[in-house]
Amino acid sequence: MAHLLELKNVSKVYSRGLLSKIATTALADISLTLESDKPTIMTVAGESGSGKTTLAMLLLGFITPTTGQIFYKGEDISQLRGTERMTYRREVQAVFQDPFAVFNPFYTVDHLLTVPINRFKLAKSKKEARGIMTDTLEAVGLHPDDVLGKFPHQLSGGQRQRINVARALVLRPKLLVADEPVSMVDASLRASILDTLRGLQRDYGVSIIYITHDLTTAYHIAKSIIVLYRGNVMEVGDVDTIIKDPQHPYTRLLIDSIPWPDLTRRWGETEIKAKESDISDHGTGCKFLARCPFAMDPCQNPPPLFRLSEYHAASCYQYEANPGLPAEQLSSVLPV
Repeated sequence: MAHLLELKNVSKVYSRGLLSKIATTALADISLTLESDKPTIMTVAGESGSGKTTLAMLLLGFITPTTGQIFYKGEDISQLRGTERMTYRREVQAVFQDPFAVFNPFYTVDHLLTVPINRFKLAKSKKEARGIMTDTLEAVGLHPDDVLGKFPHQLSGGQRQRINVARALVLRPKLLVADEPVSMVDASLRASILDTLRGLQRDYGVSIIYITHDLTTAYHIAKSIIVLYRGNVMEVGDVDTIIKDPQHPYTRLLIDSIPWPDLTRRWGETEIKAKESDISDHGTGCKFLARCPFAMDPCQNPPPLFRLSEYHAASCYQYEANPGLPAEQLSSVLPV
């Protein structure tokens, strides 16, 4: 059986123009596999500029890799045409950060849901389409009578984001790319929306790639995690292990930024050698070198991933005594 999704050595490089020699690597040599028969929730985490959204845009087919290939059910997505491309567009859906941006303020909620139903011919009658909308809204925790017929400005941020999830779910996707889906809703609603996403994975067999800078929500929703920094994988593996016992200096820095309910624990205890503004984009060594308190001579060369345990690997020369993990085998340390 073909993998649901497979990334093979995918990189994305942005240049400043045809005549410019300056380029920025937004994503570097990422290989990843999701299985069709094992729906899971995987987090991709990192601060702004780490390459998270670039990865999302690649997965959705909005941009193409500079090098490498992305396969969906064994087919290169850049080569999909006709019916196969329509199937891919239906089965790979997105939930974005801003729940208001996906709405046209001149249309009601009904329009947002009926467009994909009509586009992909999912219903033979208006009654059947209404039934699909009702079932989908109830699946994301909304009462149809409370939202159908209303305009976006008449709904709360939490309701709009749930409708955004419902819009994706109405197509019965196989893969959902959720890019910061709870960062713009109240804290009181985040747990509820995250629970909705877990329900989609559990009850509908949808695999979810959850993209976030917030490791607190990552810990509560995901089974596995990939930590990115400036387009490179810093740490990868079981989310519980990495959040509780991070091994890469960058992951420790991210963990240190989490507000813990402990008045004796200070934020910012992790040492940082240089400010982000002091870091040059040019250099062949570890991308975290200028900020790392443990920098040493080998860090002038890009570190590979080193396997720390069955479901844990880190890209740091502190662990060079451990066996190396080829980039192509990254998925082997991701529990499902």
